[in-house]
Amino acid sequence: MMRYAVKRLLQLIPILLIITFLSFAMMRLAGSDAVLKTMENTGIVLSQEVIDAARAELGLDKPFLTQYAVWLGNLLRGDMGTSYISGKEVFPTFVSKLPATLLLTALSIALTVLISIPLGVFAAVRQNKFTDYLIRTCSFVGNSMPNFFVALLLMYFLSIRLKVFPVISRELSLRGAALPALTLAIAMSAKYLRQVRATVLDELSRDYVTGARARGVRFSVTLTKSVLRASLVTIITLLTLSIGSLLGGTAIVESIFMWDGVGKLAVDSINLRDYPMIQAYVMWMAIIYVCVNLITDLSYRILDPRIRLGGAKS
Repeated sequence: MMRYAVKRLLQLIPILLIITFLSFAMMRLAGSDAVLKTMENTGIVLSQEVIDAARAELGLDKPFLTQYAVWLGNLLRGDMGTSYISGKEVFPTFVSKLPATLLLTALSIALTVLISIPLGVFAAVRQNKFTDYLIRTCSFVGNSMPNFFVALLLMYFLSIRLKVFPVISRELSLRGAALPALTLAIAMSAKYLRQVRATVLDELSRDYVTGARARGVRFSVTLTKSVLRASLVTIITLLTLSIGSLLGGTAIVESIFMWDGVGKLAVDSINLRDYPMIQAYVMWMAIIYVCVNLITDLSYRILDPRIRLGGAKS
């Protein structure tokens, strides 16, 4: 397992290089830069000489490959550059947004587990009964509604009408994170609920369940000790992939609730063409997904020793 983990970590290097190069190229193909975008936002008309001087100061007048080589060289020395817009160092600014994203991720995953797994198992046990149809209908409705619509509904009922939670999340607290976390959890639970149900139903149709019933083993014992354990691989896969996307920040939800996390920072940086900050976000996303996929693969072996990793012998 250790050899497999080291091999996967080494694969991170070329993956990161390819991702950073492609993102760098796509940003340059956007047809604008931080200087022009700032001029558009302020409404101030600058002479071409001033624009050229500003672009030269930021290094935007250099060829693309030169810009990329300079940025990569600084990164390898631990310097992620300076924001074109705020003038602050990129790394401390980016790190300062992580606590909000980590809190939102943890709360969203916790709510998703509490909602989707019990309801998914219950729907599978009550297959083709009224409760099963009701849960599946609610799941379909929740999966059909986009995040921004769910956010507006929750904001209207829980903030404006009932005044339970704040409309805008201005502080890093559980109460402030409740609405954005619930918005994300509703969407994820609606999707995972059906997948948990399908996984449990597949296990319930196995011969060992029929054999346990024939031997007089209580169904609750078979369900908790055998069926759910066998279903954990699929459930863990779904949850870990969700953690990756949530750690990257959910731009729409964070922007609606003004949650000061990584996702909102990325949206603001993209709008302002703040290339160093965008590259920091790209690096974060790439690292997160590679690490999350690695942890998922390793968890397979822990949950089910019969699974081989990377062709290794058991």
